[in-house]
Amino acid sequence: MNQKNITWHEGKVQKADRQHLNGHKSALLWFTGLSGSGKSTISVEVERKLHELGHHTYRLDGDNIRHGLNGDLAFSEEDRTENIRRIGEVSKLFVDAGIITLAAFISPYKKDRAFARSLLPDGEFIEIYIQASIETCASRDPKGLYKKVKKGELKNFSGIDSPYEIPQSPEIVIDTENQRIDESVLQIVNYLKNKGFI
Repeated sequence: MNQKNITWHEGKVQKADRQHLNGHKSALLWFTGLSGSGKSTISVEVERKLHELGHHTYRLDGDNIRHGLNGDLAFSEEDRTENIRRIGEVSKLFVDAGIITLAAFISPYKKDRAFARSLLPDGEFIEIYIQASIETCASRDPKGLYKKVKKGELKNFSGIDSPYEIPQSPEIVIDTENQRIDESVLQIVNYLKNKGFI
């Protein structure tokens, strides 16, 4: 891509101005974990709770994004990386708009999550590892994907025939095998309170 003739056009309204208008800081809550771990379920409930508390939010979900923005991508390592690159850039825009942004993506590669983190100032990227064993996720199988994998109908599946690299130092760990949804939501909301985001 030739970027020689592209110039950044600075505006007169900054992120801090938008945050002030919204009455809270913005951040990116990045939910990562295996398929079936509970990423989407918990992100939906966290967004609902934050909305109830009067905060401006927007949720980006892996499957939903592949219906539009990333509809041209498959599940090769290259496409997964591009998927997360695009979501990282979109999330950066939402955070700049002063919105608490929730992104729920398997995002199996550490390097891709690190790239998304690098787009934001320190502290604004909050990695939330939704922890559940492959056995638990397969027993839940909300989309029937593990059954398709078992039948050989689905390839490049994170945690089985494609890697899932577990976060080493996430800001938050949610253990969906031992925590109720309401407990998980409270843990995340309390983190935001304690860190001064809300």
